[in-house]
Amino acid sequence: MSEATTHRIPLLSRRDWLIGAALVALLVAGFAAVVLLAPSGAGFAGTDATGAELIPAEPWVTPPFSPGSLGSEVESGLFALQAALGGIILGFVLGRLTGRRSTAAQE
Repeated sequence: MSEATTHRIPLLSRRDWLIGAALVALLVAGFAAVVLLAPSGAGFAGTDATGAELIPAEPWVTPPFSPGSLGSEVESGLFALQAALGGIILGFVLGRLTGRRSTAAQE
């Protein structure tokens, strides 16, 4: 194999194109059905607001502390820590997958 291999993207067959077009049409029809079948004047409040009206929610446990009660700095710091940990985990997983793929390509 040469170092500079080109990857050709195969063109979609007629059957694949028709399946894709049918899925898009089904998706558009689903959205249209939701808009047309919605009760008039109901608006789109979202499932959280609608569900809260239909089902009375009672908390099972109470949290030991609320981050907002400690101050906005602590709340934003905890959020930044959570985002950093998520980024580290995501980067690690993507790095492992990329490394595995390049190792498999070398063999």
